Amino acid sequence: MRKLALDAGDKIMDIYNADDFDVKTKSDDSPVTAADEAADALISAGLRAEFPDVLLVTEEQSESHKELASTFLIVDPLDGTKEFINRRGDFTVNIALVENGVPTRGVVYAPAKDRMFYTLADGSTVEEAAPFDRDVVGTLTPIKVSSPDNAALMVVASKSHRDAATDAYIGKYAVKDMKSAGSSLKFCLVATGEADLYPRVGRTMEWDTAAGHAVLAGAGGAVVRFDTHEPLVYGKEGYANPFFIAYAPGVDLKEA
Repeated sequence: MRKLALDAGDKIMDIYNADDFDVKTKSDDSPVTAADEAADALISAGLRAEFPDVLLVTEEQSESHKELASTFLIVDPLDGTKEFINRRGDFTVNIALVENGVPTRGVVYAPAKDRMFYTLADGSTVEEAAPFDRDVVGTLTPIKVSSPDNAALMVVASKSHRDAATDAYIGKYAVKDMKSAGSSLKFCLVATGEADLYPRVGRTMEWDTAAGHAVLAGAGGAVVRFDTHEPLVYGKEGYANPFFIAYAPGVDLKEA
């Protein structure tokens, strides 16, 4: 999964650094680029070769959205397409394994930011330092969520999907500082302790969140439903998520 994320990142950056690239619109009005499609083809081929008996669900293959299994691989080959199109750099490659509703393994790679996070076989999470070599793992730093100060919380929110409902919920907390980030990097900022809380009041799909969720869980964090504070589970019909909150467990969660 790490190698495939790096290979996909190379393809994405080749297109990102080109003078121009085409942007198409999908049936749900979301944008898609040649980078999404090239990364999807590469990752899908690699995962199917290694795990031929495991269901593969990817954002770009709509037929896969109709299938369900207790164990499955789930991929967003380019999370943050709007960030990519606007050349803001906050986009990621997301690859995850889900077992019985729980994302247990995940890789989040932000090629334009030279940051890569992934889970290890023991369930813990690390950040690998750049530069990245496909065949040689670099310096690994174990990451852990913060010990939050509920009188001075660090909050991260979406760059492209910020709205009044999100701001109203954040307003229930004593916030020391706010930062915005795109894609699944928000989960990773909570995982490293750079933020304490990431509330998402807006539509997401399981491929947007599974890899970041796995990374955060391996660092000691949690992701719960916005309405009930029950754990966010995966393998739902249609793969759509409810609103959710990702956080370091010391945060005193407020009601929706």
